[in-house]
Amino acid sequence: MTVLPGMADAVTRRLPKMVSPKGHAIADYITIGVFAVAGGLFWRTNKRAAMGAFLCGGAELALSLLTDYPGGVAGIIPFPAHGKMDVGLAAFTATMPELLSFREGREFFLAQAGAITASANMTRFRVGNRPPRRSPRRA
Repeated sequence: MTVLPGMADAVTRRLPKMVSPKGHAIADYITIGVFAVAGGLFWRTNKRAAMGAFLCGGAELALSLLTDYPGGVAGIIPFPAHGKMDVGLAAFTATMPELLSFREGREFFLAQAGAITASANMTRFRVGNRPPRRSPRRA
């Protein structure tokens, strides 16, 4: 893991889970907007970085629209699974410069990966932030 997303993970992992599902949805849609704007800004100077930003934004948009949370449309993906997928999306974002072979804009992708990681680490994905109850064993 690169330094910035790794630092974001280390700093936010043990913090209280104070972001609600609605707050997480807002953060997700802000992230999508930032990726879209960055893609537009990169377009003239670095087409690979622009495509990387559009890919990451599109992946975040698809995940958000399919999640069962405020702001989601289809409700196919359970919210706790969304949190696990956010970690994968952060890794995907951090590796985008290497994947598409570009250097200009690398810091942007690392910062976005750190922001996605921090958002996921600080969100209450379960009610009361407790693990789900297990069903009683059948004899």
